[in-house]
Amino acid sequence: MIRSRTTALATLAVAALALTACSAGSLGSSDSGSGGGDAVTLNFLVDNGEQTVKTAEQLGKDFTAKNSGITVKVETRPAGSEGDNIVKTRLSTGDMTDVFMYNSGSLFQAIAPQKNLVPMGDQSWGAGLDENFKSTVTADGQIYGAPYGGFMGGAILYNKPVYAKLGLQIPKTWTEFMANNAKIKAAGITPVIQTYGETWTSQLFVLGDFHNVSAAEPDFADKYTKNQAKYGTSAAARKGFEHLQQVHDLGYENKDFASAKLPDGLKLLAQGKGAHFPILSAVVSDLAATYPNSTKDVGLFAIPGDDAAKNGLTVWAPAGVYVPTSTTGAKLDAAKKFLGFIASKEGCDSQAKAGAVTGPFAVKDCKLPADVPQVVQDMQPYIDKEGSSSLALEFLSPVKGPSLEQITVEVGSGIRKAAAGASLYDEDVKKQAQQLGLAGW
Repeated sequence: MIRSRTTALATLAVAALALTACSAGSLGSSDSGSGGGDAVTLNFLVDNGEQTVKTAEQLGKDFTAKNSGITVKVETRPAGSEGDNIVKTRLSTGDMTDVFMYNSGSLFQAIAPQKNLVPMGDQSWGAGLDENFKSTVTADGQIYGAPYGGFMGGAILYNKPVYAKLGLQIPKTWTEFMANNAKIKAAGITPVIQTYGETWTSQLFVLGDFHNVSAAEPDFADKYTKNQAKYGTSAAARKGFEHLQQVHDLGYENKDFASAKLPDGLKLLAQGKGAHFPILSAVVSDLAATYPNSTKDVGLFAIPGDDAAKNGLTVWAPAGVYVPTSTTGAKLDAAKKFLGFIASKEGCDSQAKAGAVTGPFAVKDCKLPADVPQVVQDMQPYIDKEGSSSLALEFLSPVKGPSLEQITVEVGSGIRKAAAGASLYDEDVKKQAQQLGLAGW
């Protein structure tokens, strides 16, 4: 679902790559380690996405420049479920590299951090982490990870010249949003871009609405995990499906919504032929690559809800960098220092140097470079203002059905009504929750 797309967006192209980390010579060995010398080599495992590797190598290079006795050697693994299995296997067999990058949130919890990872609660950098991120790398009150990359938002990207031309204001309520859509349609411009030719893009009116859901029902995620709250019976949670149906029923979508794909949607947005695109903010990297002149013309706002005072941005937290319990001695000392570097302003600067910044950093002292796209700039105020951003549901609950993107395509295409779609999704997650063995299902 969104997580796999996240990886894809970050990497742009994920190709199969042989896992070279399994050779004995590359696992845990170093030019000193516990041998008594000063030099230490840290093996750093990351996924094989092009940008991921570039960022890891830049971090290693800049860290070594400040710590001449420590070298960071980057190793790669496949992304997706294959990579998940490799991480779990290497942790369980004690074969993990000295440091590794992996998901935060529910997948972080799935690798048994209390058993497999070194807690970092005694490291001073923990106090400088964004609270949303910190919660995604914490287990039993202990912090385990430093942030790798920036936040993503599930939001609405909009064409700023269209807004300026029509005299529109950024909407904070759904009523205001729909009023804008009516004016945009009257001006002959597509109000809402949808690209169901790539089904994952259909989910954002539901998944990106979660800040509004949790604002209305703060305990929804906890009850949802316990099977005490459902999309079909929660008025707040069902709104995302209702909004999806509404934009279709009022004819606000582009005519080719059923077959259009992400590049088609970005083209409409960049050229001002479409005004709104509910999507992950990370697509800004695709936008910048294809339409570099549009990065100042495309902005971002949170998906509007019922209450303007509580409107805010649903965010996907960055991945974390962790140290396995198999790392000991001089390597452990060096690994802790490396995580401290990553979670510092210098670490953020290093990551920015490695490539396009697609979201605000999760380190409070870090500032965005001045030349980041408007979409990224527009996210920062939501991160900075307490209560204006909250984590996506998948970071708060392991319950996540596999068929949401097919269901939202049906609702957004007029094939299935919103209420029926919400109830069908409840059945979808039921199967998954039972497979996980969660209590209450």
